[in-house]
Amino acid sequence: MRPAFLPVTSARVTFASADSARAQAAPAAPVMEVVTFRLTPATSPAAFLDRARATEAVVVAQPGSIRRSLLCDDSGMWTDMIVWRSLAEAQAAAQVVMADPGFGPFATAIDMSTLQLRHTPILWQMGD
Repeated sequence: MRPAFLPVTSARVTFASADSARAQAAPAAPVMEVVTFRLTPATSPAAFLDRARATEAVVVAQPGSIRRSLLCDDSGMWTDMIVWRSLAEAQAAAQVVMADPGFGPFATAIDMSTLQLRHTPILWQMGD
């Protein structure tokens, strides 16, 4: 005897409902904040790294802050990557960090016309 199968249309409706319920019950996914930019012409990489280090305390103090890395490629394009526990925490932290006077020297070293920011959910990490 062959097993009975639901019609494809019924299966799609059932799966969509199950996926929706899972999405509502799932905790917020961690996000990677990725900011790319170039420095202002007057800022040396060494001076910028000192300014970046000076922002560590304010970033680490934000709820949801997990890890931060700062990179620079051969063309002088910088990437500041911060892992946050959730998008909501990343967005809340941005308000606090940008208003902190200690963050000013770091921000003024960035050529804002080159800045691009995005938040992307982390779906998988090596070692998980």
